[in-house]
Amino acid sequence: MDLDRKTAVIVVDMVRDNVNGPEHGAITRQARAIVPNLNRLIDGAHERGWPVIFACDAFLPDDFIFSGGARMKPHSILGSEGAEPVDDLHRWEEDLFLPKRRFSAFFGTGLEQVLKDRGVERVLVTGISTCFCVLTTTMDALCHDLRAVIVEDCCAAPTSEAHEAALCCYRKNALQPLLEVMTADQLLG
Repeated sequence: MDLDRKTAVIVVDMVRDNVNGPEHGAITRQARAIVPNLNRLIDGAHERGWPVIFACDAFLPDDFIFSGGARMKPHSILGSEGAEPVDDLHRWEEDLFLPKRRFSAFFGTGLEQVLKDRGVERVLVTGISTCFCVLTTTMDALCHDLRAVIVEDCCAAPTSEAHEAALCCYRKNALQPLLEVMTADQLLG
């Protein structure tokens, strides 16, 4: 099986409110730091003909995740500029923009069908936050019978310790090679 031809890149939540806004503090700094690696992976994906999908937070102002005393404040509101991918990323016209209302890029978005229509069998999951949206997207990929790679140098969490702790759980796991943790260099060769 030639996975190289059946691969897609999913860029999770690299939106203006998360990457450019001061309200997210640590994750904003960490997200900005991965942009060069992420662009290198995106460029490599474009060169190889891999689909690139920008799966972006697109919440409603009164969404459940902002209620009940949750510390997360309304951001990345559906239809707002804050819910758009950051300008620093190398987007092509044919890249897919996929608004998402919850943590996983698969939840209620039709992503499974999009990938199936393109013959994708492996997804490279990137973006923020490693321990929430990147991880839930990765787990849902497996639940949809797709191989999944967390691209460790193209993901970020609020702290490097949180990022590393999330990755540590999956570096060696019973699902390898269905679930792997790799770097952009390893993937691009």
